[in-house]
Amino acid sequence: MDWLQSVFIEQSAVQAVIVLSIIIAVGLALGKIQVFGVSLGVTWVFFAGILAGHVGLSIDSDMLVYAESFGLVLFVYELGLKVGPGFFSSFRKGGVRLNLLGLATVLLGTVTAVGLTYVFRIPMADMVGILSGATTNTPSLGAAQQALSQLGESASGAALSCAVTYPLGVIGVILAIILVRKAMVRPSDITTTMDEEDNHTFIATYLVKNPGVYDKSVRDIVRISNLKFVISRLWRDGDVSIPTSDTVVKEGDRLMVIATDKDGDALTLLFGEHESRDWNTGDIDWNKIDSSLTSRHIVVSKPEINGHKLGSLKLRNNYGINITRVSRSGVSLLATPGLILQLGDRLTVVGKENQIEKVAKVVGNTESKLKDPNLAVIFVGMVLGLLLGSVPVVIPGISVPVKLGLAGGPIVVGILMGRYGPRFHMVTYTTRSANLMLRGIGLSLYLACLGLDAGAHFVETIMRGDGLLWIGAGFIITLIPVVIMELVAMRFFHLDFGSTCGMVCGAMANPMAMNYASETLPGDNPAVSYATVYPLAMFTRVVIAQILVLVFH
Repeated sequence: MDWLQSVFIEQSAVQAVIVLSIIIAVGLALGKIQVFGVSLGVTWVFFAGILAGHVGLSIDSDMLVYAESFGLVLFVYELGLKVGPGFFSSFRKGGVRLNLLGLATVLLGTVTAVGLTYVFRIPMADMVGILSGATTNTPSLGAAQQALSQLGESASGAALSCAVTYPLGVIGVILAIILVRKAMVRPSDITTTMDEEDNHTFIATYLVKNPGVYDKSVRDIVRISNLKFVISRLWRDGDVSIPTSDTVVKEGDRLMVIATDKDGDALTLLFGEHESRDWNTGDIDWNKIDSSLTSRHIVVSKPEINGHKLGSLKLRNNYGINITRVSRSGVSLLATPGLILQLGDRLTVVGKENQIEKVAKVVGNTESKLKDPNLAVIFVGMVLGLLLGSVPVVIPGISVPVKLGLAGGPIVVGILMGRYGPRFHMVTYTTRSANLMLRGIGLSLYLACLGLDAGAHFVETIMRGDGLLWIGAGFIITLIPVVIMELVAMRFFHLDFGSTCGMVCGAMANPMAMNYASETLPGDNPAVSYATVYPLAMFTRVVIAQILVLVFH
């Protein structure tokens, strides 16, 4: 039995993999347990790690740092890739507002921490650790420790106070989300308004009765109206056709138009009469609308198409078909000529069956090719993210350069790769299941290592006189600002609950709480808001940690 003991006790690569795997497996199993309908999910991995550390399990310190860092980088980079396509459009819909609310959350927590130093007479050297643990922000702890070292003061108190306050920092945000949802959230507050693009579609039919568009080409009508729309079908004298930009519109023509839902009234004024039939239900058989045209979905699977504008392919002119919609990650986008195609896009094509087959060959239409993620781009992106996170930023008055770090750099590069990678013909596409798998592995590794590292001295620190005081102060710093800012965001800034949860999770640098919100709320609002707020909030917390040390030392 000595071999068995050596496998679990003697530190080696095999022992590290076994210990971390057990912690993750136990934590994920516990995460399926619900109490009063609530489960903490993957957060249980962190507590399983604490328990393992408390009973004496440990792994080589270098392997621990590597696994923790790799897990965090993988998680935030994949999160950036996921939300990248909708990140910049989120600024048009309120990203500035989200960041201002996130900064308000950061500042409210900082003011609370400063106030508690006077109320409980906690030295600032310990309070910066409490603040870092309460906000689950280890980069700010590192910055504070560097500042303390430069001042010749011990940083051990900050590390210990961060370790004991971190667990409640993790679950405090989740508890705040549960509390606000149970007590104050209306069903109408839980919406999915933050789509990937600002051009999701609706379909309508119009009778041309406006003399202003009689005998004008589709191209001229688009130029005059300055509206974005696609005419899918044109009925005239009992015949149906697919109009091109040169098609001349006549009085009495019946048009099927795909446009953005906000332009419905404007299109009624443009064409004359909006027919009452609802074409946006899911039970319409598009192939039975008319006998001469077929409507099919084809998938972009050729890598060389990735990053091209739809109009540059000249599919309508070459094959006499019309692409009316592009479905991306479940969101239906208007098929404008300037829309940049990405691998995995599903095109709705209307035309003759034999011509649609030719278009399918042009774009690929082979879904099996999309099942394997492009791992090379993932690792290249992680390298670029780490390089960006290592760039020192000198801020006047701060003696220590500030860095985005392991979390900030990769999430920024992930966002940029997800949004702009296709423009440079970089295949950043991964299936939803692959993205979730990689994010789950990264987060589980990060939490297991974090818990294992904190567990060794966790109980011992709590039993000290200052331990319980630190935990109480940290819980106040976590819970109060989050609850207040959730209510402010929803009641005064009219954010939906999903976006609000993502905002506070990003402001608190809490990926575990974000993961909980994403699992329990519909849509991608929590993830998009989290990624929108996280980089600036994290950078601000790193700067504030150093300022607190330098001002109050």
